[in-house]
Amino acid sequence: MNKTYINRITFSFLLVFLLLAGSCTEGFEEINENPNAPEQIGPSFLLSNVISVAADKNTYDQGFRLANYLAQFAASVEFERIDRYEMGSNAQYWNGTYRLINDLESIKKSPGTNEAYQAVADILRAYLFSQLTDMWGDVPYKDALKAGEGNFAPAYDTQEFIYTDPQQGILATLRKANETLSTTNARIQGDMMFANDLEKWRRFANSLRFRLLLRISKRLSDFSEMQQLADSGDMMRGNADNAVVPYLVSAPNQWPMSQAALGLYQEHRMTLTVDSVLRLWNDPRQNVLYKPTAASVTAGNPQFKGLQNGLNRETINMQAINLNDISLFGGIFRDVPNGVDGQFMQFSELQFSLAEAVERGYIQGNAKENYEAGIRAHFQYLRVELPPTYLSQISIALNGDKNMEKILTQKWLSLINNGHEAWFQVRRTGIPSLKPGPDNLNEGRYPVRYFYPESEQAVNRENYQEAVARMGDDDINTKVWWEK
Repeated sequence: MNKTYINRITFSFLLVFLLLAGSCTEGFEEINENPNAPEQIGPSFLLSNVISVAADKNTYDQGFRLANYLAQFAASVEFERIDRYEMGSNAQYWNGTYRLINDLESIKKSPGTNEAYQAVADILRAYLFSQLTDMWGDVPYKDALKAGEGNFAPAYDTQEFIYTDPQQGILATLRKANETLSTTNARIQGDMMFANDLEKWRRFANSLRFRLLLRISKRLSDFSEMQQLADSGDMMRGNADNAVVPYLVSAPNQWPMSQAALGLYQEHRMTLTVDSVLRLWNDPRQNVLYKPTAASVTAGNPQFKGLQNGLNRETINMQAINLNDISLFGGIFRDVPNGVDGQFMQFSELQFSLAEAVERGYIQGNAKENYEAGIRAHFQYLRVELPPTYLSQISIALNGDKNMEKILTQKWLSLINNGHEAWFQVRRTGIPSLKPGPDNLNEGRYPVRYFYPESEQAVNRENYQEAVARMGDDDINTKVWWEK
């Protein structure tokens, strides 16, 4: 993993810093200041906060705590009912994401801003809105941040508009941001992800655009933009371009699970799904992603063993499952405070996406080269040596037999812990085929969205009802536009 330890400044620290700095003045400047006006926070501080918080929320709260169950990287032993598809509304992420988007607007309006800050803010804004619409479907977009104008009940825009509007859509936003960054002489500060390197921001923007074009590919008939991106050389070129934020050894920027209660860590177990895949591939990445069972280690014969998803405690007891003989997540997720990164996107994902696009006939290229580059990149990212015969295994090699399944299953594994990306892929492609567990709470169906937050029904009811009527129902089984 990339361990460029660039110290991250948290927002709370910034506020303390500003207050302390203000207390050091002689006082005569205050005569001409409005004591009721808020302190101006520079764009670099706001950018640091948005990157740090967004990466952490995506990776820990959304990835490890929620989506790893939906994508069947983790199985719950008792308390995490999302493993049984009690989805809820995920309202905390909805509210927190809109707050971050508001901070991005503050960057764009700050007296210290410039076109580089504005373009980077737009890239992050497109990313955050893609998360919102892919989790819920239609969401407030054009009017989302107009409370200052007196609009406290924003209309919901369709997912199609959010993606494809030629002026305001997230794809158009990413195109414009790339164009701006390719010509600007302005510079940014406060970027702990790419160390203020605008070329890397361009590559991230273009790679993110390829991700989103592939996401809506069922709705596209023209794939020329994907081909142009593939031919451009302006997407991620290796793991050095990964859009990740390293956690640090010291507080407060440690991987949260390393500091959490032991019981919360022990709730997350290796699944039968991922166990069967890694066994089929004879894959050494299991030694990093999971631990041998405690029982097998005690017996002197370390082995990995998964648990079926969607079991309640009563079923586990009835089946006499020995949880001491079920694998936990690997040491990088618990034993060291900087074992993982906060993630937005990796080079390996891009390579698997290119391979899929070629295999489907969307673009011209070499699916095998992209596929193998994706595998190599993910092994390298996890610091696992690629066995000499790994790529030639029948279960791995692209030999015309189940090529798409192989590409998408490798991509699925590479998305572990990266927010809801693996869940989005499974929803879009059906690969790997994930079966609801026997004690699921969704009548045997695989969920495809979250409920809208309850607050929307209370304070934005008219617009909420209009969106629900348009989509079909506020239900975890209602497919969004790009899935239909």
